[in-house]
Amino acid sequence: MEFRFLTIDDYDSVIKLWERAGLKFKPEGRDRRDFILKQLERYPDMLLGAYDDGKLVGIALLTDDGRKGWINRLAVDPDYRRRGVAKGLIEKSEDIFRKKGIHLFAALVEDWNIPSQNLFSSVGYKKHNDIFYFTKRDSDEY
Repeated sequence: MEFRFLTIDDYDSVIKLWERAGLKFKPEGRDRRDFILKQLERYPDMLLGAYDDGKLVGIALLTDDGRKGWINRLAVDPDYRRRGVAKGLIEKSEDIFRKKGIHLFAALVEDWNIPSQNLFSSVGYKKHNDIFYFTKRDSDEY
């Protein structure tokens, strides 16, 4: 398994992988090509890809606030699940954050996504039932 940061040239492959993996995305809003480009220009180490023999098989979107590293939008091609791709992405993501001096890692997982909850639990993440996630969006596309 090879890991590398993705660029805007990988945008179409990212969208295809998200679709194939069943991950919801907002092509008219936060996931628009120009929005992703703007984010990548500011944070070139934001999109981490996992490759098997040159094929993009997994992705994680990494963000941080300087003290906490977030692993977002983790997706693995269905044909490559249960092969350690997701665990590899998590491990590599944590290493990237550690190099930035960040030692607190987090992931938001929707309540219906039991496989992802089990994945993060299996690598030492603790589920918090006492934290509530609030958002405010200018539209449903963000």
